[in-house]
Amino acid sequence: MSSDLFSSSQVSTVIIPANEMEKQGEISSRLVLVLYPFQGHINPMLQLATIFHAKGYSITIVHPEFNSPNPSNHPLFTFISIPDNLLESNVSLAPADFMNLVSALNRNCAAPFMKCLKQILDEKHPHERISGVIYDGLMYFAQTVADALGLPGISMRPTAAALLLFSVIPHSEQEYVFESQIPELQPLELEQMLKSMSTNTTETMAEVRAAALDATKRSSGMIANTIEFLEHAALSRIREYSPAPVFAIGPFHKLAPSSSSSLLQEDGSCISWLDKQAPKSTIYVSFGSLASLSKKDIVEIAWGLVSSEQPFLWVIRPGLVHGSEGMELLPDGFLEKVGDKGLIVEWAPQQEVLAHEAVGGFWTHCGWNSTLESVSEGVPMLCTPCFGDQFLNMKYICYVWRIGLRVETELEREKIQGAIKTLMLNIQGEDIRNNAMEFKRETQLCLREGGSSCKSLDEFTDRILSV
Repeated sequence: MSSDLFSSSQVSTVIIPANEMEKQGEISSRLVLVLYPFQGHINPMLQLATIFHAKGYSITIVHPEFNSPNPSNHPLFTFISIPDNLLESNVSLAPADFMNLVSALNRNCAAPFMKCLKQILDEKHPHERISGVIYDGLMYFAQTVADALGLPGISMRPTAAALLLFSVIPHSEQEYVFESQIPELQPLELEQMLKSMSTNTTETMAEVRAAALDATKRSSGMIANTIEFLEHAALSRIREYSPAPVFAIGPFHKLAPSSSSSLLQEDGSCISWLDKQAPKSTIYVSFGSLASLSKKDIVEIAWGLVSSEQPFLWVIRPGLVHGSEGMELLPDGFLEKVGDKGLIVEWAPQQEVLAHEAVGGFWTHCGWNSTLESVSEGVPMLCTPCFGDQFLNMKYICYVWRIGLRVETELEREKIQGAIKTLMLNIQGEDIRNNAMEFKRETQLCLREGGSSCKSLDEFTDRILSV
C-alpha cells in the first residue's frame, strides 16, 4: 500500500473540495468498501460505491489480489489491494468448492485488512472521518475488523430471500423460525430448501454460515440490492428477526450507473447488430460468468435457437464448456443455417443489451444481477439455473412474479424452441410479457424521488452514516 494513499490522483472528488472543507471547518466523510472478488459481486459493490459517491462520500475500495478490478475504470475511487494468499492456478470456481474459497478468503484477508484499515485511519485528512465499512456479506471478516477499530460495519447482501435462507432463519441448529403460511413465500419452498441445506451441510459450510450469521448480528445495518415490492414478504420476515436494520436500496445499477467493471472484454458490436432487428424480436442468451454447460447442451441450444426462427444474440464465453473456447463446439452447418439472423459474442454489455428495444426475451442462468437487470427493463425470462441461489431466483421469476418460464436442466432442442415461442410470441406467454412490463413500471416508481429505494437510501445515510 503506497504511502501517498490519499494523493490527488487517487482520491474521490467530494461535493466540497478538501481545501474548502478546511476553510469552512467542515468534515468530509469516507466509506471503505470491501469486495468479494467475483464478477457477480464486484459489479453491485462498485455500483453501490457510485451511489454513495454521488451522495458526497469519498470512496476507498479494498479488494483481494485475486480477480482485481481495473482502477482506471473508476478514477474517482481509491483502490487498495490486500494479499489473499490464494494461488490463482489453484483457485477452483466449481460450485462444490465455493464454501472452501469463502472460508479461505476470510481466513487470509482478516489480518491484512486490519493493517490496511489502521493505515487509512492514521493517514486520513484531518478534516475527514471514516463513516463506515461496507462489506460484501461473504467477506464477513470485515465486521470483526470494523468492531475492533470502533467503526460501523455494514453488510451488503444481494437479495432478501437469499439472506433469509443463509443467515437469518436458523436461530439455532434445532429450530427454523419460518412460517410456511405466508402466501407470497410458499412457492419459494424456503423451508424445504433450508432442510436440504442442513442435511447436506459440510463442516466448512457450517462454519461459514455461523460466522456470517454472527457478523450479521453485530453489524450496524444491512443493505440489500433488491426492491421493496419484489421481496416485501421476505424483507418483512428478516426485519422481524434481525437485530440490525435492513435497507432495500436496489437496483443499484439504476440508481447510479457506473463505469464497466467487467472482468471480461465486452463486445459492443452487438448493439449495432441489434439496431437492425425488429422491436421485441430478439432472444438474448447468456448464462453469466461462472455457470457451465456440456457439449451436448451447446448443440441442443444451437438447434433450438435455429428452429425458433427468432433472431438471437448468444453469449458463448471461453470456459462456458469446461476446457473449451466454446465456438468450436457449434454443430456443423449451424453458422451457415443461421446467417444474419443470429450473432454470437464472447461477452456482451448486458445492461445495454437488455435495455435495447429489439430484445424481447432473456434466457438466463438466473443470477441475481441478471434478474434485476431484466426486471428493470421489462424483459421476460427463460430460466435455466445452474447452482446456488439461482434456483431460488428462478422460483421467484417463474412462480411468484410470473415473469418467466423454466427451461428444464436437461436441454432438448424441441423444448427450447417451444419455450422461446411461448415466451415471445404465443398467447400462452402474454400474461408473462405483460407482467414483465408492469414490473418495469413498478421499478421506475421505486427509483423516483419519494420511491421506496430512494427513501431507503436516505434513511440509511441518516440513521447509519450520520452517527
